Amino acid sequence: MTPTATPTEVFHALADAVPRLVLGDRSQLEPLIDLYAEPTDVRLPFAPFPTKPLRTRDDLRRHFGGATVAADGVESFAAIERTVHATADPEVVIGEFHYVGRAHARDFDVACIFVLRVRAGRIVESRDYTDPVGFARAFGQLDTLAAALVG
Repeated sequence: MTPTATPTEVFHALADAVPRLVLGDRSQLEPLIDLYAEPTDVRLPFAPFPTKPLRTRDDLRRHFGGATVAADGVESFAAIERTVHATADPEVVIGEFHYVGRAHARDFDVACIFVLRVRAGRIVESRDYTDPVGFARAFGQLDTLAAALVG
């Protein structure tokens, strides 16, 4: 992204790149990482287990680098029904959307909300509110998640 990219443009670039990465397009990794400032502050408040904030591009590279492995068996994946809500702070947008697709011969639909703070065309803060149970179900990992929660 350019330093003049708006928060809305950055949100759409993020929403476009993640599905392509999940579907195996490894060329999306570095452009995706480049959407974030160094340092940054990315948090996953609904993660089923405590997670540390992602603060560096190396943290993000590790996080996104596992996307294609975690989504093995995914036939289609897209971010749809995107709505961007402006806020009183021009750096902050709220992106509301659904990840939809097909995996393991089943359709899925997972609602998401990202709250992004974008400065000079890069994400300096993000709160990614996603449904971990919905993703586990979609990607055929529900038993693994349940066992980890019990264990």
